[in-house]
Amino acid sequence: MKAAPRVREIPFSALGGVFDEDDIGAALGVLRRAAAPGGNFFPLPEESDFQRAFAAHEGAAHAVAVNSCGTALDLCLMALGIGPGDEVITTPLTFVCTATCVIARGAKVVFADVDPRTLCLDPHDVRRRITNRTKAILPVHFTGLAADCDAFDAIASQTGVPIIYDAAHAVGTLYRGAAVGGRGLASCYSFQSNKNMTTLGEGGAVTTDDADFAEIVRRKKTFGYVYGPTLQVATVGFNYRMTKPQCAVGITQLAKIDGVIANRLAVFQTVHELLADMPGIIRPSGIEAGHGCHLYVVRLDTDRVSVDRAAFLKTLKDDYGVSCGVHYPAVWTWDVMRGLGYSAESAACPVAAKASEQVISLPLFPHTTQEDCSYIVWGLGEAIHQAGRPARAGLS
Repeated sequence: MKAAPRVREIPFSALGGVFDEDDIGAALGVLRRAAAPGGNFFPLPEESDFQRAFAAHEGAAHAVAVNSCGTALDLCLMALGIGPGDEVITTPLTFVCTATCVIARGAKVVFADVDPRTLCLDPHDVRRRITNRTKAILPVHFTGLAADCDAFDAIASQTGVPIIYDAAHAVGTLYRGAAVGGRGLASCYSFQSNKNMTTLGEGGAVTTDDADFAEIVRRKKTFGYVYGPTLQVATVGFNYRMTKPQCAVGITQLAKIDGVIANRLAVFQTVHELLADMPGIIRPSGIEAGHGCHLYVVRLDTDRVSVDRAAFLKTLKDDYGVSCGVHYPAVWTWDVMRGLGYSAESAACPVAAKASEQVISLPLFPHTTQEDCSYIVWGLGEAIHQAGRPARAGLS
């Protein structure tokens, strides 16, 4: 009998990407030039350079750098003129901001269910929920797996409702072999610290093929300014800009992101194979080239094994040192959403409601070793055995 491995700590890292000396040098270079006689933080050539490079990498004609994915979403909704009386359809299996950005505009969130295989927004269920008040649809490329872009394109073509993708997980994600940044009307990206690339902890971008839409977003993210021979303010706007050091680091981060994703994919595929025969665990789909590899999310198979997720996660961490995340609790479970009357939405989205109580994000990162992969899977198996029991008679 093979001896059990020594218990050790596998943390869920707060930093999802890789920082090297080139990133440090890029940030320090900006600071040194700003501190030199006559230096300052404007103008921003780094911003233009980063925007061009990011648009090209993500397959879009235009990119607008902003300070978070949340502000990217907010800008897109503002650019569409969304407000009170309007409805926006999105998934309940996402970070709360995807929904609260709609509420911040005074509009109503309409949740549609997710695909049971991919956990991305189900375009068939979306169609059922479109009304004459629907002004946008916000699919999420969940965990880095592309949503069904062709199906959403068809919806937009047939109904005129624009598609704004929440691509917070999707730097480098491919759909049918092509980057997703030019799909729909726009895509909103995140460079927050736990993403595969990060611009000093925060940051985001809007990508689009629509030059007019890009210009509206660009103006609104900088106080409504129109730059030219005479500076003008043409619209209501805000300061949603990314800083000069962040843009400089964005360039160095973007230069290595394909390698980071390749490393993560190798780690994901190793664990995917090790989990092939584990009872009680449902593996994610699409773990292949083209996946953005932000999160590796398994589900507890509660139809076969009765496991309380909170107790399971505690056992896994306390007894085996493996720390996991939960991405995500259903949006309607947050206090703010319950207070606004959204808690009853669970009945309308049974797939998402069930999945949100099953999902577990494993601690897989670019630095995760083969030994780590084996240990994590061993810990999962032990915790399942310790915390689980057959859900129905005759199952084991």
